[in-house]
Amino acid sequence: MTRDDCIALDANDPLAAHRHKFALPDGVIYLDGNSLGALPRATRDRVDQVIAREWGMGLIRSWNAAPWIDLPRRVGAKIAQLIGAQAHEVICADSTSINLFKVLTTALRLQASRPLVSSRERKVILSERANFPTDLYVAQGVIDLLGQGHELKLVEFGEVAAAIDDCTAVVMLTHVNFKTGAMHDMSALTSRAHGAGALMVWDLSHSAGAVPVDLNAGRADFAVGCGYKYLNGGPGAPAFVFVADRHLAAIADDTYAQPLAGWLGHQAPFEFVADYRPAASIDRYAVGTPSIVALSVLEVGVDTVLAAGMDALRAKSVALTQLFIELVEQRCAEQELSLASPHDAERRGSQVCLSHPHAYAVMQALIRRGVIGDFRAPDILRFGLAPLYVGYADVWDAVLALHAVLASHEWQCAEFQTRETVT
Repeated sequence: MTRDDCIALDANDPLAAHRHKFALPDGVIYLDGNSLGALPRATRDRVDQVIAREWGMGLIRSWNAAPWIDLPRRVGAKIAQLIGAQAHEVICADSTSINLFKVLTTALRLQASRPLVSSRERKVILSERANFPTDLYVAQGVIDLLGQGHELKLVEFGEVAAAIDDCTAVVMLTHVNFKTGAMHDMSALTSRAHGAGALMVWDLSHSAGAVPVDLNAGRADFAVGCGYKYLNGGPGAPAFVFVADRHLAAIADDTYAQPLAGWLGHQAPFEFVADYRPAASIDRYAVGTPSIVALSVLEVGVDTVLAAGMDALRAKSVALTQLFIELVEQRCAEQELSLASPHDAERRGSQVCLSHPHAYAVMQALIRRGVIGDFRAPDILRFGLAPLYVGYADVWDAVLALHAVLASHEWQCAEFQTRETVT
């Protein structure tokens, strides 16, 4: 494979036209879409419309006329198409962490209402030791808040299935691991959890818009995910939450199954009554007034993914990550690098993670050269290859820059040793 071969691949890429829909700076190879997606060009016009016309001219009338009030469900329905859900099972609201709190509490309340299937109570929340820390923190907070003797049990990536037993109340996993890109078998683990009587909660933050997901085909119970990574919704974009239809029905009579009882989760929010009556729909997972500007921006980002199609995105993602790995193995074999991601594309998300003892400094040197990836402690170089706007020649040039940084020991420069607040 040569650079000319990569240029030829770009020329024949069916997704090539989508690259021009993003406002990428000249001289930058952006391989950090798994932390923050690039800016869609259409976003500026949409923001101008929301601010100048809908807010500026329409004022409060735009809740109905725009209609702003429908945005959480409308954007949720679009995301549903990307994650194998029905439109009425997904809503956009709050952050991933807050949504995880909602569904994890719901799952534990559902389990508490079920009859015991053995002499042991279901008190275990099972997760992966290398799960994203906020998910583990949320679980710890829920356990403390409920005060019902639950415990968080952590195991290694490959030990999850074997650890599920009749004490397991909920299995809580991130589909694609943030630090390695390793991808769980959603259908197999959900089936294993259900076979043992447990419920399944998936975090799709590194999956939605990057890899095909089919929640309903896999009989998932709950899922959450963010909007600012592969969905290109901008920094701090609203998150989404999925609740399977069968569980929406099961909790219909449990007023506080979703404990964050806010006015927009009410059955009739504009009656302004004192007593809470939850909506008999996914709307009960809304809480307060939604951020209209942020949701409008997220909708533009989701539209970029829908326009490309998940099958095409996944095919290119696999090709890009495989090329990246092959080039690193060819050109950087003697540079203290090791592959932290699965070599098998079927077990890997849309990112490639490499370990290096001086990963932070190496990444800073790469960024100085215009190749933007990111670092994850303690030793991970992380490259998110978003197929909407990353090309094959970008991969070639990025690996060439990585080789140069390592071979020249450029990363040893003093300016690359001091860590910024955000790493």
